[in-house]
Amino acid sequence: MFIAILGVIVLVVGIVLKRSPEPAGRFSGTASVIGLVIVAVGLLLSIFKVIEPGKVGVQTLFGKVQDHVLESGLHIINPLVDITTFDIQTQTYTMSAVSNEGQKEGDDAIRVLSSDGLEVTIDLSVLYKVTADRAPFILQNIGENYLDKIVRPVSRTAIRDNAVNYAAVDLYSTKRQEFQDKINRYITANFAKRGLELQQILVRNITLPASVRASIESKINAEQDAQKMQFVLQKERQEAERKRVEAQGIADYQKILSTGLSDKQLQYEAIKAQKEIALSPNAKVIIIGGKGNPIMLSDK
Repeated sequence: MFIAILGVIVLVVGIVLKRSPEPAGRFSGTASVIGLVIVAVGLLLSIFKVIEPGKVGVQTLFGKVQDHVLESGLHIINPLVDITTFDIQTQTYTMSAVSNEGQKEGDDAIRVLSSDGLEVTIDLSVLYKVTADRAPFILQNIGENYLDKIVRPVSRTAIRDNAVNYAAVDLYSTKRQEFQDKINRYITANFAKRGLELQQILVRNITLPASVRASIESKINAEQDAQKMQFVLQKERQEAERKRVEAQGIADYQKILSTGLSDKQLQYEAIKAQKEIALSPNAKVIIIGGKGNPIMLSDK
């Protein structure tokens, strides 16, 4: 539209030159023609509007927001209409303690008080998008700066309002998922009222006070030592049980020997052993005689 206005200005200049004395008057015709051409080009460019992929256009005519949304592509519109585009792709807003990691410079993490009065630092990423058919509502009621007006304050409020219900250690460990689900529901409901759609909440990091971290580490070390001691005790019990079974087996064996072996059986076993020795390739001397067992002498 700016080009068309510029053409009108050139056209007016041509009319003024036409009424001027020579030699300026001779340029009036040329200025008028140029002005008409610029006006025509400006109107053509204003009539045709291209909306880029992943965006929608909202029309405003003399300050009144139109309900009809222009989707991506080529459109023929009223040249007097102003077009405001909104990105409807997934966007990420990060609040982090690490400098230059989020949208704000420096430390932008969320600091909250837990139910036990400890300060907890939370890094958060919010994945969201503009609902396409609610873009006129956003322009009319919120404006283009919905990031600082809605996304940031609603997310930080959700964290603070829900963190007070949990102890610091629970936020860090057992109740972390429950905490994340609660703030997810809170932000989803608030975004929906304002034309935004929450995609996902990422609690990226939860930092506890140094004293609490030291206590947790001490507790973890103690639990690991206790588990190690249980393993050692179990191993000792198993070893004691093995020795008891072994001793019982020896006792049972001795009992069987003392009650079940006769003199004749013992003599038979001795003869078998002597036979095996006699058949061995080693040279030996066997003296047989008397009532006892024979005496065997090796030649080596």
